[in-house]
Amino acid sequence: MKHIGFIGLGTMGAPMASNLLRSGFEVTVYNRTAEKCKPLEQEGAKTAATPQAAAEGKDVIITMISNDDSIRDVFYSDDGILATLQPGTTVIDSSTISPGLAKEIAAEVEARGGSFLDAPVTGSKPAAIDGTLVFMVGGHAEVIEKHRDLFDSMGRLLLHMGANGSGAVAKLAHNAMVGIHNVALAEGFSIAVKSGVPADKFLELVKNGSAGSKQAELKGQKIIEGDFSNQFSLALMLKDLKLASSLSDSTGVPSPMLGVAKSMFQAGFNHGYGDEDLSAVVKSYEDWIGRKIGGTGDTE
Repeated sequence: MKHIGFIGLGTMGAPMASNLLRSGFEVTVYNRTAEKCKPLEQEGAKTAATPQAAAEGKDVIITMISNDDSIRDVFYSDDGILATLQPGTTVIDSSTISPGLAKEIAAEVEARGGSFLDAPVTGSKPAAIDGTLVFMVGGHAEVIEKHRDLFDSMGRLLLHMGANGSGAVAKLAHNAMVGIHNVALAEGFSIAVKSGVPADKFLELVKNGSAGSKQAELKGQKIIEGDFSNQFSLALMLKDLKLASSLSDSTGVPSPMLGVAKSMFQAGFNHGYGDEDLSAVVKSYEDWIGRKIGGTGDTE
């Protein structure tokens, strides 16, 4: 049985670790806010006081961290993963980070005799809970196959994108589209609703027409109901869009729609919606049209 160190128990990480426990793996967890470890302890996980302690003696280390600065701390601090990483260990990072950092950490891990996979996910909180995430993975094919059992415990699909860093690139390109689609959905809703078309009827049209998207399926009804409970936060989407924008700048790829989406999510963040679901980007449109998408009359 593989011994796993799991670091990062946020919206996505906690259910991912829970699914590994349910599959019978021995899991040691670490989270900066230790309180988040307690539900996993009740499911049979061991708890570590530092990232290094979570990683020591493990066959596989999985990280699910929110941003580049935090992942650097988890790997490079005095009590971080790299401090005592043993040869033969596989590190799987499912965070959404910059491709350059993914390649940098891969080189550090391999220099110590380990293997590294950048394996970000898509699917948000419900898929993390259900174990139906989609993994986009950068790294060596043989390492992926060696640990396919772990991926199968947490997800429904694994796509090998290429060498280290390619998983991170794919995730940023993918989330650029997610952000754009959310803004497009909000704008379409606003045009229709402001002109008197019922939101539910318009959503039915979108789902069955050429404008249909996964975001319409996942977020359309939430927007109508005013339910912005967090499945993937607006703040994290903004972070991903900024990373995607930096990537497009570095590669010379024009990305005008990404720029608009980033500005809309920045506006939502500035208005205090960062901790709400990413679909809360629609609130700026609701202010502009003077009413809620699923309501009647003014927003006041």
